[in-house]
Amino acid sequence: MRRRTFLQNFLWLTGGALAGCSKHISLSDTRDHTLIKGIVSTNGIGVPDVIVSDGFSVVKTGADGSYTMKLTLQSEHIFVSIPSGYNIPHKKNIANHYKIVEEGANFNFELEPLTINDDKHQFMIWADPQIKNGDDVGKLINQSVPDVQKYMQSLPANTLIHGICVGDIVWDNQPLFSSYNTAVEKCGLPFFQAIGNHDMDYRQGGDETSDVTFRKMYGPSYYSFNRGQVHYVVLDDVYYLGTEREYKGFITKAQLEWLKNDLSYVSTDKVIVVCLHIPVHNKVENNTALYAILKSYSKVHIMSGHTHYNQNVIKDNVYEHVHGTVCGAWWTGPICDDGTPPGYAIYEVDGTEVKWHYKSVGQDKQFQIRAMVEINDNGERELFANVWNWDPSWKVEWQIDGIDKGLLPRVNDFDPLAVALYKGDQLPKARTFVEPHKTDHLFKAIVPATTREVKIFAIDRFGNKYETIT
Repeated sequence: MRRRTFLQNFLWLTGGALAGCSKHISLSDTRDHTLIKGIVSTNGIGVPDVIVSDGFSVVKTGADGSYTMKLTLQSEHIFVSIPSGYNIPHKKNIANHYKIVEEGANFNFELEPLTINDDKHQFMIWADPQIKNGDDVGKLINQSVPDVQKYMQSLPANTLIHGICVGDIVWDNQPLFSSYNTAVEKCGLPFFQAIGNHDMDYRQGGDETSDVTFRKMYGPSYYSFNRGQVHYVVLDDVYYLGTEREYKGFITKAQLEWLKNDLSYVSTDKVIVVCLHIPVHNKVENNTALYAILKSYSKVHIMSGHTHYNQNVIKDNVYEHVHGTVCGAWWTGPICDDGTPPGYAIYEVDGTEVKWHYKSVGQDKQFQIRAMVEINDNGERELFANVWNWDPSWKVEWQIDGIDKGLLPRVNDFDPLAVALYKGDQLPKARTFVEPHKTDHLFKAIVPATTREVKIFAIDRFGNKYETIT
């Protein structure tokens, strides 16, 4: 019996009782014993030691590039964990690293070898394009895409770069997946996708049916691939609770079991980059289970979105980057709700070393600080500097009229521009639910009334220096 028919019949018989189950039932519960065979090759020659999976079993190709795998009734895709040294297969820049499980299907994969070493490469993270209507699509196409195109044109010839969208591709409007695809095609680099809470199917059952449309469009909702010394993992940490728009941050047991198997083939000297939608450090219920699986690796980066603000969180061996969004504050204004400009992140990889910066749409790389002076309730001039990609390794200093004042005090507060744009139930007019969010990357001090010029200097963890004058 085919998986889709089985699932539909079972849901009908049980009245949707699967709503509380994990997205994919345990392999041992429904082993189907269907044996498939395939080969991974390049130019007609088998490629050994390539990892292939259906999201349950994880196998490695033999010396001749062949593999066998037993499927489950839940197996929908066979995907290859693209090995280092090979191009990313794609269709119009949408990653195409999988095959759909069908009777009589061909489960062979043809890889194209790179002509250059991929230890040096870049990747781009998009968080929450979140397009709801034609106006949003227009902004994505006419603002975000040209900025990416300009960045791509600035790169040296033969630079290897790929993109990963960490969810909320659309805003509960799945027909707009095609508009997002058009935007990605225009950007000029291959993109992988993670599922977000606004990309899900509602009213079809529980979590196990919430990714049906996403998987039809983009393939498996969790998988891995490699480039250079980096092993990339994409996970689905949005667990649908069966009632429209109700979900929690949770990674299913099936995914965690798969991840352990997947990483068993990855040496501990590799960099691990985990991409998902909901931030792990404070919003994923079973985050300790994920951390436990990753503890053997000294360099782990988690890429998330969802919050519409930028935040960097370091926990032991894990550096989590919570990204400011492509759509900013839901396409309503020039900043996210913490004052971060709409944009995306660029990561530069050299072996096992990773450097990064936040790229604001319409600005160059040097735009990393926004400063303003406000008159407070006491009539004093109050300086605010928002350094949106700050982490504890940054140093933020200031000068008044050429005199060094040392470190600029950091506060946890509201960005004043975000308050002016979004505070209150009448603002912003397009989407009045938007509200400012307190941030820990805000710096504040009182400025003497006689001050003519204030300079703010920020030095990031890589020694890059940025400055602004107000």
